[in-house]
Amino acid sequence: MKLPILHQDDHLVVVDKPADVLTVPDRHDPELPNLKHMLAEKYGHIIPVHRLDRPTTGVLVFARTPEAHRSLSMQFEARDVEKVYLALVDGTPDPDEATIDEPIAPHPSKVGQMMVTNRNGKFARTDYKVMETFGRFSLVGVQIFTGRTHQIRVHLAYIGNPLIVDPFYGKRTEFMLSEIKGRRYNKGKHEVERPLLSRVPLHASRLGFTHPVTEEWLHFEAELPKDMRAMVKQLGKLG
Repeated sequence: MKLPILHQDDHLVVVDKPADVLTVPDRHDPELPNLKHMLAEKYGHIIPVHRLDRPTTGVLVFARTPEAHRSLSMQFEARDVEKVYLALVDGTPDPDEATIDEPIAPHPSKVGQMMVTNRNGKFARTDYKVMETFGRFSLVGVQIFTGRTHQIRVHLAYIGNPLIVDPFYGKRTEFMLSEIKGRRYNKGKHEVERPLLSRVPLHASRLGFTHPVTEEWLHFEAELPKDMRAMVKQLGKLG
């Protein structure tokens, strides 16, 4: 697998994470594709600083030394980093720019899922802004100031605008072109429709932090991946 490297030096590596790749090895199946192993093969010692969910794409930083890891981890804990995402959602959030600061905790009965709750919930802050609308759907820019599990997915679903594909918090497990084309969608007699999008459409588009050694402010950007670009293009045509 070709892994786009956005930056590398003696202290850290910044990558553009592809979809369906884990950040760190899976506890039950360590052979699944994961960035830590892939980067270690090229750079040797690699230490994860933060994580993106398996389906999420975008900018991710790894440390190459314990000192760099300590500095970067402290920045994340102190919320001194810039984390900006792009998400495709159902509907159009109202207002079109706002802050969601609802606490998040694990769901008591649904394993692996999170929920907004005041009971045992941890503080979570998400700022969002509608970037573009496509009829029944929108492209939303999101900046997070905390890093709770599934935070963006949970917060956007909480306000009634879940990601357009989200098996936990949304309405679909995949998105079909026929949904937006309706009667205009034609397929061959024996053709099986393939999904236009089959993962959570969430992309870490920008990451900024202070270099652990030079103390220079760095920021990195990654363009939307191919599947999300195709989705935006189709929604723009038909929405």
